[in-house]
Amino acid sequence: MIDLHNHLLPGIDDGAPDLDTALQMAQIAVRDGTTHMVCTPHIHPGRYDNTPSSINQALALFKQGLQQHNIPLQVAAAAEVRFGMELMVGIKSNSIPFLGQWHGQKVLLLEFPHSEIPFGAEKLTAWLLQNKIIPMIAHPERNKGLMRDSSKLKPFIEQGCLLQVTAGSVAGSFGDVAQDLAHQLLEKNLVTILASDAHNLEHRPPALSPGLAIAHELIGEQAAQRLVFDNPWLIAQQHFE
Repeated sequence: MIDLHNHLLPGIDDGAPDLDTALQMAQIAVRDGTTHMVCTPHIHPGRYDNTPSSINQALALFKQGLQQHNIPLQVAAAAEVRFGMELMVGIKSNSIPFLGQWHGQKVLLLEFPHSEIPFGAEKLTAWLLQNKIIPMIAHPERNKGLMRDSSKLKPFIEQGCLLQVTAGSVAGSFGDVAQDLAHQLLEKNLVTILASDAHNLEHRPPALSPGLAIAHELIGEQAAQRLVFDNPWLIAQQHFE
């Protein structure tokens, strides 16, 4: 399996605090069946001021640790980028790492504030699309605004945005409302990828298989496999060539 949203890079956001934890998380991922991972630390101005440089430094440290401990996990890095006007500046200055490509266009992992979908947010996603960048909306099923009213997602789907749903949500780890919304999105064939959004060892480990097992039941084995193998590989293969 291929995991395109997780916080394993050590010491640069609210994910793995150090290399030892990152390596323990990597071992969990491998045992769960993950072979490739694009690590996506937060870029959230004023909170996590990560840059391509800080991300690449953490990635080099992580890769070195994986090699030294013979952990068979292929890793690359991008970022989970917070919604905001600073994003436009970052795009123009080439300081935003992309998740990969989807049918020839760059893919950006975009995070909305957890409490809501900001008013007029579709104007920023439209701007990204005009600049040949496809937003992949991170964990929409856990956004409180969408949990209250899932129809607020419709404009983004109509624009052509992609959706990343958290495997843990599908399995019920984030409560009934998030699980119900995740299941609805799966059944409507609106999910592009499942990812772990792993942050730590105990509460949010890098495990895709519990969510994948339930996705199998909901949409069938072939459709579920596409969400953890075919689609993620289509997006991220350039990182591993």
